[in-house]
Amino acid sequence: MPGEAVTLQLGHYSGCVGAHWWGLQAAALRSAPEPAELRAAALLRFGRRPQSPTPRLVALELKGGVGSLRTDGAGTEPPVSWDGAVADYRERAPGGDTGSRRVSAAAGPHRDTSGDEAKRPVTGIVAVGRRCRGREGSPGAARPVPAGAQDTPSVRLWSDYLNVQLHPKSVYVIRQYLHDGDCGSLEAFGQGESLLQDPACLEELEDRLHFYVEECDYLQGFQVLCDLHNGFSGVGAKVTELLHDEYSQKGILTWGLTPVLTAVGDPQNSFYRLMNTALGIAHLSRHSSLFCPMSLSGSLGIKPEPPVTFPYIKYEASLNYHSSAILAAALDTLTAPYRLWSSQGSMMHFADSLTFSGRKVVAAWAALPFPALSGSSLPDILSAHQQDVPWKPLSSWREQKVSCCFAQSVVLRGICQEKATSSCPGQPQSPLHSCESPEEVLQQFLHTQFPGAFSTSHVLQQPCDTRPPFPQFFSPLLTRRGFLLDKAQGCSSGGVESLPVLAALQSSPCLHSLLSGLCRELRAPKVRRCSSFFTAGVEQGDFQEALEELKTLAQCYETGFGASEDEADSD
Repeated sequence: MPGEAVTLQLGHYSGCVGAHWWGLQAAALRSAPEPAELRAAALLRFGRRPQSPTPRLVALELKGGVGSLRTDGAGTEPPVSWDGAVADYRERAPGGDTGSRRVSAAAGPHRDTSGDEAKRPVTGIVAVGRRCRGREGSPGAARPVPAGAQDTPSVRLWSDYLNVQLHPKSVYVIRQYLHDGDCGSLEAFGQGESLLQDPACLEELEDRLHFYVEECDYLQGFQVLCDLHNGFSGVGAKVTELLHDEYSQKGILTWGLTPVLTAVGDPQNSFYRLMNTALGIAHLSRHSSLFCPMSLSGSLGIKPEPPVTFPYIKYEASLNYHSSAILAAALDTLTAPYRLWSSQGSMMHFADSLTFSGRKVVAAWAALPFPALSGSSLPDILSAHQQDVPWKPLSSWREQKVSCCFAQSVVLRGICQEKATSSCPGQPQSPLHSCESPEEVLQQFLHTQFPGAFSTSHVLQQPCDTRPPFPQFFSPLLTRRGFLLDKAQGCSSGGVESLPVLAALQSSPCLHSLLSGLCRELRAPKVRRCSSFFTAGVEQGDFQEALEELKTLAQCYETGFGASEDEADSD
């Protein structure tokens, strides 16, 4: 049985991805097949209210980054309802608004009782009676998002679409820096590192971690979602170092997240972002069991490439709400192997299967949705993609066909498994049709596409749930279950409720281009022009050491072919 994992969200974009991810966990609980394939308790904690689980989560955010979400835990338990009599006392507020200041037994902790406000008569409903029972609708916690609200510009913060309850130990606000402002932002790696050198901040983080760790029956490891592009990369460096020192026998899977980048902006800020990214990858991979950069940007370099496109998703790349939803759906699929009821391995075993020979960095790929006609058999579906796997890169390099990798973990979910034979009896049978199980079909397909690679694969019946607050940005050529429609049938109605997904983590030669490219763009003459970056706490010698570490890491992904394309690496 897989054990429990503790998740850390470090930064605002990580919070955006996390909010969608927790929404997917809640949706999976509602729609899980019998028997369930994924063990919800691997990520969620079930307390005295089993029907309202909370994430096993520690989220670090800046001041102003959580909106109306209470950071002290008030309001995260369901509000109360009374069994006894209820007396209704109302006062007409100025302007005729009779309900602007309602206070009940549920909202009592949220009322401002400071100064003159405490002396004013309270407008609202006062309940008296026996002990109360819980009910849903907690303000400041799990808030339902209207079906159309998530596509409006008003969705700015991840708390705007968070639809699960959080434990009082989850959200920790760093008040030294502002989330959104022209000054006072956490913009440099050294600033993030210095935060966790503050004994008070470090003690607070350790207290929250110990709370979750000590209640686990068997802790298998930590999932770290960390912003790469800003000072949270420095926070992540210290957090993963702490986890590595205190929990050396546990898995630490780190996901370095970057929103879609634009070419417009201050060149110095772009260089800061690049330096944060390089330092983040070097430090996070050093102290993690596995590190995966994830972004829908075509490049993490100074000149961003166009964002990743999907044939059946029409998302707005500038909206974090949209791009983070795609990454969350991919992340939910990628992490399935160590959350399965049938799993025999832990997070550490999962990482070890991908990161041998010093290759601590892996790349992510996903097909959202995996293109398939409803009712087709799995051999038929995969046979249609023998020339090229229809997934897209989620680790920021120019899109290209990849025909080799060292190791990979692949998950296919939401494809109908009932049909084991071809739906077209007259067509020639491929080797895939002779396989006896869906897992064998996928394994045979991967062996054909990536000969010689060490591949692990899983086929799940349960699709990825995409009901609101997941954005409805899908093509009208999809059915409600995410399968392809015949053009003659018109568009689907009622939105897309689920998707079949194919996702993979690969130890791939493509990572040589990504890592060595960062080193080339950070040559010494350019770095010296950003001397202000080093006043934030990073020594130039430490920075050059991190670049050397990146170069060494990049060499692990060389295959011996086309080595001349990176001649500048010798500089």
